[in-house]
Amino acid sequence: MIIGLIGFGKVSQNLVKLIRSDEISFITSKENRSESTIEAIDRFDVESLPTFEDVAKSSDILISANSPKVALDTAEKYGIHARGIYLDLNNISRETTLDIGRHVENLVDGAVIGKIDSDNPTLFLSGRLADKLLFLNEFLDVRIISKEIGDAATLKLLRSTYTKTLSAVLIESYQTAKDYNLEREFFEVIAITEGDDFKDNSLSRIKNTLSNSKRKSEELEEIIRCFDAEELTMVRAALEKFNRL
Repeated sequence: MIIGLIGFGKVSQNLVKLIRSDEISFITSKENRSESTIEAIDRFDVESLPTFEDVAKSSDILISANSPKVALDTAEKYGIHARGIYLDLNNISRETTLDIGRHVENLVDGAVIGKIDSDNPTLFLSGRLADKLLFLNEFLDVRIISKEIGDAATLKLLRSTYTKTLSAVLIESYQTAKDYNLEREFFEVIAITEGDDFKDNSLSRIKNTLSNSKRKSEELEEIIRCFDAEELTMVRAALEKFNRL
């Protein structure tokens, strides 16, 4: 089986690390990729084809894991060439996922839940072909939500309404504590109720958010687009915060 990867960021890298089988090989392309991405492809020893169109045509499963803003464009360019399953793992709205479904015949809607480089992430899936990916249970926890395209995307964004806004509040609280020279005590007092690993988890969340604020802003924009009928006061405030980072 050949799994093609459009995008070779941390999600794709972790999948290559976790899905280890003599019967499965990965392919991608260095086409228009950054120097750091090309180095990662070489480091993970993933076969590179000349173009992403070649990757799409050669894959049994084609995985899109990119920035939310290019998810639809990626599907329009390469998903139409996919001869097997097209698995979208981008943090996008239900509406964007449904738009992708209009361009891709064998779409499976997916959401990777857990730390991006976790050894035991959970893969939530929805769509009529989702059960064809249950073999991945051998490598990570796979859970099928429904046969409806868009359900995994919606669940993913519902989770992000909590995690992204929490990250914004955490960054503001931590920065304020530093201004008062109370950062150590800040972690200690919250750890009383949140657990001994609160400091390590919080610093990891803060570092990740600061390093990826642009992408997280894009994800918040997808949330607002998806749930535009809701008030989303905290989500909108978090977006303003991330845009200032």
